[in-house]
Amino acid sequence: MPHRRLKVGVTRKLPDTVEQRLAALFDTSLNLKERPLSRDELAALAQDVAVHAPTLGDQLDAAFFARAGGRMKLVANFGAGVDHIDVAAANERGVIVTNTPSVLAEDAADMAMALILAVPRRLVEGVRALERGAFAGWSPTWMLGRRVKGKKLGVIGLGRVGEAVARRARAFGLAIHYHNRKPINPHIEEELEATYWPDLDAMLKRMDIVSINCPATPQTHHLLSRARLAMMPPHAYVVNISRGEIIDEEALADAIEAGRLAGAGLDVFEKEPRPNARLLAAPSVVLLPHMASATIESRIEMGERVIINIKMFADGHKPPDRIILGLE
Repeated sequence: MPHRRLKVGVTRKLPDTVEQRLAALFDTSLNLKERPLSRDELAALAQDVAVHAPTLGDQLDAAFFARAGGRMKLVANFGAGVDHIDVAAANERGVIVTNTPSVLAEDAADMAMALILAVPRRLVEGVRALERGAFAGWSPTWMLGRRVKGKKLGVIGLGRVGEAVARRARAFGLAIHYHNRKPINPHIEEELEATYWPDLDAMLKRMDIVSINCPATPQTHHLLSRARLAMMPPHAYVVNISRGEIIDEEALADAIEAGRLAGAGLDVFEKEPRPNARLLAAPSVVLLPHMASATIESRIEMGERVIINIKMFADGHKPPDRIILGLE
């Protein structure tokens, strides 16, 4: 199938260089407005294209695929996570789903490390104090935080992002602990001087900081439940750059307000884009607007991966980033 004749529909505004490449290679329909498409618009686009290129905010559920018709054959997701796409429903209708893995790890890890530093050291609290004129000069007892060096960091999900977080944290003198379904490569584990915990509950009871880096799946929904948050020491902090629904946010707010947890740094929310109002008001919580991967470099690289997947599909080959159920 010649690239030029392949019709591609893009659901959100992408970096100019990515849009220009897509337009040069394919018969591309672009969304030039900074707003998501409605469900009806998403379905209408799917009926008109062979390739649908959605982003995180687009819900491609079973109802979407039922309305899509038979023309669409590839969903080339602009993003690594595919929890917003019903891959099984897509596959049942002969639609391939791809993503953009291995692109965001370094940028996401930078943001996780920024939160690991910002929350115990009360950086945002300090900025707010300056803004409201509360800084009266240096004091031996004012705005005291917690030292990071020597603390135990528990990484939930030591994959690409988790490993990048661990490497940064180790450079800051944190002791690395992790929980996965199975241990990582022994050479990497030795290099990171990382301790594997097959039992998540046992790890949580002993950590000073917990970094969530696992994907959102039915199994990880509220993985940090009320019961598990209660297991953590009262001086501990939680950092999440993965998906908001992995934490029970109401339980987290209860724990922080009651002093059963020291604080949290969150880049994602359970009911995104609306942050939990109680967490937003908590002085010891740093909230960011889902910007862990928000660098020019990562967005362009994501676009290039989308283009590669579409080109391979157009040439009759298997796209390199095809999602296979059970392996995603």
